[in-house]
Amino acid sequence: MTNTVSPADERELEAIVAEAAAHGAALAVEGGGTRRGLGRPVEADTVVSTAAMSGITLYEPAELVMAAKAGTPLDEVETALAGNRQRLAFEPMDHRGMFGSKGHPTIGAVAAANISGPRRIESGAARDSLIGVRAVTGRGETIKSGGRVMKNVAGYDLVKFLAGSFGTLAVITEVTFKVAPMPETERSLIVSGLDASAAVAVLSAGLGSPFSVSGAAHLPSPSGAPSLTALRIEGFEDSVGARMGKLRSVVGAPGDADICDEAASKDLWASVRDLTSLAGESDAPLWRVSVKPGDSPAVAKMVGERDNRALLFDWGGGLVWIAGAGADAGVMAVRAAAGAAGGHATLVRAGREVRARVAVFEPLAPPAMTLTKQLKQAFDPGAILNPGRMYMGI
Repeated sequence: MTNTVSPADERELEAIVAEAAAHGAALAVEGGGTRRGLGRPVEADTVVSTAAMSGITLYEPAELVMAAKAGTPLDEVETALAGNRQRLAFEPMDHRGMFGSKGHPTIGAVAAANISGPRRIESGAARDSLIGVRAVTGRGETIKSGGRVMKNVAGYDLVKFLAGSFGTLAVITEVTFKVAPMPETERSLIVSGLDASAAVAVLSAGLGSPFSVSGAAHLPSPSGAPSLTALRIEGFEDSVGARMGKLRSVVGAPGDADICDEAASKDLWASVRDLTSLAGESDAPLWRVSVKPGDSPAVAKMVGERDNRALLFDWGGGLVWIAGAGADAGVMAVRAAAGAAGGHATLVRAGREVRARVAVFEPLAPPAMTLTKQLKQAFDPGAILNPGRMYMGI
């Protein structure tokens, strides 16, 4: 039976990690436990949860800076920001619908997995807003990097290093983010019935326009219903209205294209962000494929449309979500299609046995794998933190 420990502070966490390192005992690291299905399964007798290390430690609205302990629920962070009409610019995805998980996503896990959403095309990923981090390494030592202002320094950028490391290098205990003002309103232009190629052309025209599009997605419908192609604009009311009218002309949207109001737009993009249309079973294979937007229709045709699989295009077509199939989740077909387009693919969701057998993250070239192993050795020499979660044996 797996034992779960929830240290109250860094000192307790240091002791837990140091003890595990001394005995070579593996630790599975998590925040609220809502994203356990991400990555390869971790074999460990003890789960270390940061959930008890919770609370906002710094918030300066005028400086657009917030710091919070890793276990702070994401909704607590977002509520505090909303009170000052501010938000996390990168629109972090909520994986609970995808995995059928319970609990509360935490801000530390958002940083550790570099979680972003549709607004990444305009505002960047979580790591682009992350300016400070505290963490406990696999040696049981606390490290600190960054602070309240964003600046360039010589040497390793540990803040960016740890973002997206999935708890394999260190256990994040506190994060500091740059935050952004919340816009007055938003609208979305919706075009129905386009195929993937026509949709990507519309999305590319919108993103190439001067109208600051903050969301660009295409939702095909395998059931035969019309597809939806959506472009979002945010900002002041008068500005949004003016830009939306011009955007409609620039992208060549037909006369019956719809402009949805703020409430409908928010609902639509929450659905895109959390992949509501692809929720499915908690172990149903789901791939995340990153390619050049212009190549995404061909990739989708090679892998998805051929078998009538569920699809969703985000980031103007640069990100394609594809439902997998088969005992191996369709790994050969997906990786072949992504590779032919110069992209890469990640198996975001699948059953435990499949994730243990299939390379979940894109396999690394030998030089990159050597560097990855060296980093693991430097931060976690005993390989006790989330061993194997990203790559087998690391």
